[in-house]
Amino acid sequence: MTAIKFQPAPASMIKHPEWSKDAVIYQINTRQFTKEGTFAAAKQHLPRLQALGIDIIWLMPINKIGEQKKKGSLGSPYAVQDYYSVNPEFGDIDSLRDFVREAHKLGFKVILDWVANHTAWDSVLISEHPDWYLRNWKGDFCPTPWYDWDDIIELDYSRPALREYMLEVMKFWVTEVDIDGYRCDVAGFVPTDFWNLVRRELDLIKPVFMLAEWEDRDLHAAAFDMTYGWRWNETMHRIASGKATAEELYVYYAWNEKAFPSDAMRMLFVSNHDKNAWEGTEYEQFGDALDATIVLSVVSEGMPLVYNGQEAGNKKRLEFFDKDEINWQDHTYTEFYKRLFRLKKGNSALWNAPWGARMVKVENNCPNQVFSFVRQNANDKIFAVFNFTDSQQEVTLKDGPFHGKYTDFFRDEVMVFEGGEKLELPAWDYRLYVQQ
Repeated sequence: MTAIKFQPAPASMIKHPEWSKDAVIYQINTRQFTKEGTFAAAKQHLPRLQALGIDIIWLMPINKIGEQKKKGSLGSPYAVQDYYSVNPEFGDIDSLRDFVREAHKLGFKVILDWVANHTAWDSVLISEHPDWYLRNWKGDFCPTPWYDWDDIIELDYSRPALREYMLEVMKFWVTEVDIDGYRCDVAGFVPTDFWNLVRRELDLIKPVFMLAEWEDRDLHAAAFDMTYGWRWNETMHRIASGKATAEELYVYYAWNEKAFPSDAMRMLFVSNHDKNAWEGTEYEQFGDALDATIVLSVVSEGMPLVYNGQEAGNKKRLEFFDKDEINWQDHTYTEFYKRLFRLKKGNSALWNAPWGARMVKVENNCPNQVFSFVRQNANDKIFAVFNFTDSQQEVTLKDGPFHGKYTDFFRDEVMVFEGGEKLELPAWDYRLYVQQ
């Protein structure tokens, strides 16, 4: 009896789709992705994204945008007027189906950005179901409290009929367009029990992948495969800006390992639509530390995100409410990402939880400046060393499971580590060793 009573319960009931085990995710801002800003034009980029090593395509909201209190000339895609509609700016439902079909043919999965927390002021739901909305102290419809989101109004998830409607419309896009899941906007603003219901019901149709724009372990229990690594991004920005040392990463990874289920996927990124539009490009955010940060996003625990344009070295903040086309060009980052993603897929220690290996800290003589770790399973092993400072560091490797024979991934040199070795790393430099 005692053994049964104290048997630990599983932290997560989620069964990740098998195809997500080594996946990389790519965000398409359809409006800015091509000159035409359509699904048909975006479809032409699919072979290029396939060659880049992308697996999951995340389309920003595809629904019709509200006109009332619209921001800019085109409005925010997160101010949805009709959940069953397609924004005519992008095409129609048949062109979306065609995009998804072609993506599936090339081996991609496609997830839609879903805005369940709020609608546009002129949503079709306003006249039909005004009782589905929250009210302010004056009894009026209201935006999300405290934010400047004055182009939207809040839904009220205490209403069972709203929950039923929202579930049915989310099922619609899976059954009618064959999408593979959702990225859920401000997921923490919507009750977790609703998301649990959504995941359960969608999985009855097909195995789906769910990404939460939030950072909370409870969302992993029965709803979401992956949550945002906001704290990782903020930690790396602080280090790149000289406001924190490499030791702050120990705090992040300790928190990530202990506070989240072991099979929880975390999305790591140097940019996304919010970061790019409101806080600056990855070049502004990370400066000379950018390359090292990208490498860490791929080889540490997490699924790397590429925001459209990163692989082309896009250096501008894309307009959010108006047309602002990406300048596509040949760039060294294209091959940089290709090589890193090939390594991730070919080295099982780097696969996504629960298939990959946990990070194990390697002690060195300058922990405030240099971050080092190993990821190892029965088949594969990598050893990574990062100088997260703006000056050269001489690193002495001390304790940890780093011993062995490796190939330097970026220099194609054979290295043997037996303990006590010294490495000289220039400012913001990194070493990535792959066991032979």
